[in-house]
Amino acid sequence: MVAAVMSNARDPRFSRPGHPPATITEFEGVRSLHLGTSWVQGAMRLARPDAIELEYVQMMMMWTLFLPEPSRIVQLGLGSAALTKFCYQRFPQAQVTAAELNPNVIAICHAHFGLPPNDARLDVREMDALDFVLDAANHGTVDVLQVDLYDEEARGPVLDTPEFYAACAACLKDGGIMTANVFGDFSNYDKNLDAMREAFDAVVWLPEVHDANIVVVAFKDAPQIDFAVLYERAADIKRRYNLPAKNWVNGLKEWMRDHLA
Repeated sequence: MVAAVMSNARDPRFSRPGHPPATITEFEGVRSLHLGTSWVQGAMRLARPDAIELEYVQMMMMWTLFLPEPSRIVQLGLGSAALTKFCYQRFPQAQVTAAELNPNVIAICHAHFGLPPNDARLDVREMDALDFVLDAANHGTVDVLQVDLYDEEARGPVLDTPEFYAACAACLKDGGIMTANVFGDFSNYDKNLDAMREAFDAVVWLPEVHDANIVVVAFKDAPQIDFAVLYERAADIKRRYNLPAKNWVNGLKEWMRDHLA
């Protein structure tokens, strides 16, 4: 989540009433998504539309260090569809689902951010993320859950209760992983981390990146961490997906040194 100077004029196609309007700006080859405010809700480099542009969104892929071949990946909060597109294109064995409440976001992602139409593997749903995780039909069905839920004010995650995170954990299969972006007022950090710790077996986070985004990794079952193995996997992730996975492993080491000493 980052702030921009201004957003463009509203397009009636992406301004359905009852929801914040979706708008875009472009600067130095990067197209950014806004919800009618200066806050950037996602971004795409026009020369590399299938890559993940923002560093914190790249970090949301940190689960690849532990789950190289998931069969179901779910995104709560579509943003600019960067994670949804990337997972759909790069993990052909996986079913990819996204839950997004704002129809304006879905429409602008199709029109301006290269989101493909739904098919046998891709399912972008206009629905509340809370309804998704509370639905018993989704419990025990998800390998990877990526959570990035913000409104137009971007003061903190719109869903942050212990009940929400317990439902997120319930959606995961054994060994499943949730990654979540925690951003906003300082008080939000401890509130979200405490709620996650109640629901998950292990919770870690990486050092904050631009504009104080912190990416949290929550494990349904605490993993055995062998840093030699993780660095090997990171090198493979860099080769296959061009993601800076070595930085993630370094961040994990730093977290363990600071919190488990």
